[in-house]
Amino acid sequence: MKLTILGCYAATPRTFTNPTSQVLQIRNHLFLIDCGEGTQVELRRNKVKFSKIKHIFISHLHGDHFFGLVGLISTFRLLNRENELHVYGPKGIKEAITLQLKLANSWTNYPLYFHELDSKEPQLLFEDEKVSVETIPLKHRIYANGFLFKEKPGERKLNMSAVLKRKIDVVYYKKLKRGMDMTLEDGTVIPNEELTFDPEPPRSYAFCSDTIYKPDNLPQLQGVTVLYHESTFLEAHAKLALPTGHSTAIEAGKMARDAGAQYLILGHYSTRYPDLTLFANEAKTVFDNVLTADDGKVFDFDED
Repeated sequence: MKLTILGCYAATPRTFTNPTSQVLQIRNHLFLIDCGEGTQVELRRNKVKFSKIKHIFISHLHGDHFFGLVGLISTFRLLNRENELHVYGPKGIKEAITLQLKLANSWTNYPLYFHELDSKEPQLLFEDEKVSVETIPLKHRIYANGFLFKEKPGERKLNMSAVLKRKIDVVYYKKLKRGMDMTLEDGTVIPNEELTFDPEPPRSYAFCSDTIYKPDNLPQLQGVTVLYHESTFLEAHAKLALPTGHSTAIEAGKMARDAGAQYLILGHYSTRYPDLTLFANEAKTVFDNVLTADDGKVFDFDED
C-alpha cells in the first residue's frame, strides 16, 4: 500500500504548492483521488503511469478538487488510451465534464463512465476479489464524500516444513491456502492451522477531505490503518473551521485517536501557515503517529 501526494493544499494553486490530488497504489490497483489543477503535471513529475489509472474518485465539486479532471481526460485521449475510465463523483460531475468536451469537440476515443453520487449514507462504489471502495459521507459547504479503501483478506500462507513433513501432495496447496483441512488416506484429519500461517492483516486507507469535524463517521473508520484527514486550520483560527466547512489539526487528531487508526496523515493546509510542523505538533497533543502530507511526498506502508 503506497500513497503518493500530488497536491495537498487548500484553495488556489501556487508556484510551489498544488491543490488536492493523490494516488493510492493498493493490491495492483492505482486509484486517483481528487484531481485539482496541475494533477497531470504532478503525475508526470512523480512518474506515475497514466495508463494504469482506471478509477478516479472526486470528493466534491469545489475547483481545487476537480478542475484538473477535464484536462487529464483530454490528455488520455491524446495518448490514444484504449482502456475504459471510471469517474466517481457528486451528481453534476458528468454535466460539468461532458459540456467542456462537447464545446471543444473532443470526445474521448475510449470508454468513459461516470458514476454520480448523491447518497448521504456509505455506499459501495467498487469491489473485486482484492479490494473494495466505499464512500465516507462528509459535511462540507456542498455535498461531499470521503473514500474508504479496504483490502480483502489474503490467502493463508503454507507452513512448508509442516507440509513437507506430512508429505502433502502439491495438488492440495491451493486448497490449503484457502483454509481447507487435510484428510490423509487413513482418514486422519489435519487442521488447516497446523499446515498454514495466518495471512497478513488486511489494510485500509481512509480519505477525509473536505469536512468539518464529524465524529459520527467513527464507526465506519474503526481500526483503519491510515487516515488522511484535512487539517485546514490551526487552533489559533479554529473559529473559521465550522463556517467554512473545515477541520483543525487537533480535530483530525481526535478522529484518528477515536477511530483507533494506526497512522494519521494531515493535509489540505491553508496557505496562511509557513510551517507544516505546526500542524503535526498540534495533532500530536491528542494522537501520536502523525505524518504530514506535502506535494511529491510518498508514504510506503509496505515498508513497515
